[in-house]
Amino acid sequence: MKVVVIGGTGLIGSKVVAKLGEHGHEAVAASPDTGVNTLTGEGLAEVLKGAQVVVDVSNSPSFERDAVLKFFQTSTTNLLKAEAEAGVGHHVALSIVGTERMPDNGYFAAKIAQEQLIEKSGNPFSLVHATQFFEFSRAIADTATVDGKVRMPPVLFQPIAAEDVAQAVGKAAVSAPLNGHRQIAGPTQYRMDDFFRQALAAWGDPREVVTDPQAQYYGTVPGERTLVPDDGAATLGTITYRDWLATNKS
Repeated sequence: MKVVVIGGTGLIGSKVVAKLGEHGHEAVAASPDTGVNTLTGEGLAEVLKGAQVVVDVSNSPSFERDAVLKFFQTSTTNLLKAEAEAGVGHHVALSIVGTERMPDNGYFAAKIAQEQLIEKSGNPFSLVHATQFFEFSRAIADTATVDGKVRMPPVLFQPIAAEDVAQAVGKAAVSAPLNGHRQIAGPTQYRMDDFFRQALAAWGDPREVVTDPQAQYYGTVPGERTLVPDDGAATLGTITYRDWLATNKS
């Protein structure tokens, strides 16, 4: 089948395109780099011709609260309209575990808005809710650094490899629409402070990790289970952080 991957040149999208191609599907990477812009609508009608499925793994270039909300509302509205006009039968979107538990977080609020547009569109859909990616762990640590110390809350944390995320998204794309969501997470659950203490040691990073129950995650203090899936509800990836780190040194 023809599957158009919005954000198909990025971290997750490029992996989804490769995996679908390996299984004999016509996977088309769509992004501003390939002449497709979901904010303006440029190139959408052309790329969606003959597509059975659209996978949206795009991301906002800005995480500022108003900018990220505008991005997801505008791009999703344009995309869903173009899909309906092209007769696309399945919309798959990647979102985040715990969006509904931290609505005060600007990025999470924008993802909630995106999901609501998809759910109300009338288009058959599947939402894949993923936990944080291993690939973003350094950025999370840097954002949490205050006066040279990494301040982390002792909440539950279950990160996942981008490779496992792409596998789950690709599987959703070639399956029947859920008209609902599926949760995915890494194989190991940690305390967030403990994970980063181990991770920084593995990186050879001398920064101290300080356990702080009031430490913020991108501007909001997370609760005990904000960032992890419901008990027993998630499909777990197979790649551990130790195994991932062995092949991802940078």
